[in-house]
Amino acid sequence: MQDSLQLEVHDMEVQVLTGIYSEETHLPQPLRISLTVDLTCPSRFDPDTPLSASKNYLDLKHAAITALPTGVHFTLIEAVADHICETLFLQDARVQRVAVKIVKLAIAEAGEAIGVTLVRHRR
Repeated sequence: MQDSLQLEVHDMEVQVLTGIYSEETHLPQPLRISLTVDLTCPSRFDPDTPLSASKNYLDLKHAAITALPTGVHFTLIEAVADHICETLFLQDARVQRVAVKIVKLAIAEAGEAIGVTLVRHRR
């Protein structure tokens, strides 16, 4: 079994143009995005191990927030998740698996979390 390192950034709120209904298609809607990224990792992390042996958490935030194209309407939130996965795979060859959880905040009526989780593996 191969070791892996999981980096996690959870509960980022992002405004994204997404949806299929007319009331959703003209304005961005709030999404809560969480990421779990599996990286190949060295056999050991010593106290002086440099950041280059891991990955900067800000790269994960970038993929979920600033790397989403402005002005592009994603019909499905699954497409938003797919874009985030592809961004992370392109950023770093050590990324082996990405799990993106997206919750559509605007449709919750009683605090429930309605959304999807997409898991992609490097091909």
